Amino acid sequence: MDKPTVTEQPPPYSATVPPGAPPPPPQQGANTSYPPPPPGYTPYGTIPPPPPGTTYVPNYGATSIIIQPPIITVGACPACRVGILEDDFTCLGILCAILFFPLGILCCLALKNRRCSNCGAMFG
Repeated sequence: MDKPTVTEQPPPYSATVPPGAPPPPPQQGANTSYPPPPPGYTPYGTIPPPPPGTTYVPNYGATSIIIQPPIITVGACPACRVGILEDDFTCLGILCAILFFPLGILCCLALKNRRCSNCGAMFG
């Protein structure tokens, strides 16, 4: 199979003025200089000098993030953070307390569930 030959060249990618065309006129009143930076501004890449009598520790662009510890209310629901946890004894715990009286009370206390008064979530 014969491949067709391409004789046309693609247009150049640079934005140049075609030969014979006049260059665009400069804009009237256009200020090409930038205003001076505000006081205390340090351009990117420059390091301000340290105050006299102190040693300079570079920051390397890191920011300090202070993480506040969460406020934990004793007895509050961890799911909704509104309700109060109440103790509910299971049927097995109550049965053990009745049948095995002195030691059954320990089993009853070990088998209790905590339930939220607001959302009803159960915590073992």
